[in-house]
Amino acid sequence: MSVPLTATLAIACYLTAFGLQVRASLQPSGSTASIAQGSVLGLSGLALAAHFATSWRQIFTDSGTSFSLLPLSVAIFMVINFMVVAGSLRRPFHSLFLLLFPFSALALALSLLPLWQSPPRNNLPLGLSLHILLSIIAYSLLSIAALEALFLAYQNRQLHHHHSSALMRILPPLQTMESLLFGLIITGFTLLTLALVSGLLFVDNFFAQHLVHKTVFSIIAWLVYGILLWGHFRWGWRGKTATQWTLGGFTLLMLAFWGTKFVLEVILA
Repeated sequence: MSVPLTATLAIACYLTAFGLQVRASLQPSGSTASIAQGSVLGLSGLALAAHFATSWRQIFTDSGTSFSLLPLSVAIFMVINFMVVAGSLRRPFHSLFLLLFPFSALALALSLLPLWQSPPRNNLPLGLSLHILLSIIAYSLLSIAALEALFLAYQNRQLHHHHSSALMRILPPLQTMESLLFGLIITGFTLLTLALVSGLLFVDNFFAQHLVHKTVFSIIAWLVYGILLWGHFRWGWRGKTATQWTLGGFTLLMLAFWGTKFVLEVILA
């Protein structure tokens, strides 16, 4: 199957699953809601298969390996969605579909346009491949943590003002959300540490002019997450404080990856 065909299939499945998830979220728990949730997971699996096929062909092209902005963005959304869908089989991640699936469909649609393509590379060294893989997985986990933090902030605000909404009724309890958040941050922080170490070991000129902004923002983000974890285990940071630090670290990572790539591949191209 061609890239446009697999991408279109993934987009259609994501948007359909999104619509069913909205419907399931508004229904009271019961057999009807369970059937709808099963349909969402089935469509999500089909979307992921098509998404993976699209991402593989966009990155591993006939001309070499492409690490342009849009193909890598599509790959990151694919990894994030896989983690969330797989995690939702055991933990209450279904509410994250409401944010992830529309943005995944948008990223796939944009990737079909002839925009912001840097030349593919051949004979990628193993160490550099390891660095890129660790970076993508770490970024994906910390992206999920940022989404968790947004939902956590919404829950705190609703509870503080004694409000109740359809979304509040489907979100897990606050303590469960915080437990999920810090579990994601701990794992993501560990992988981000390994990604930075592998970058120092295997990437030539890690602090070269075209990489220095990405490197500096990534290191500052690592420090932010490290301080958050220290504050959580030493001083019991949680709630609004944890949310602010999580979103601050993720903003720095966004500047490190998407910001740097946008400047190099779009503005300075």
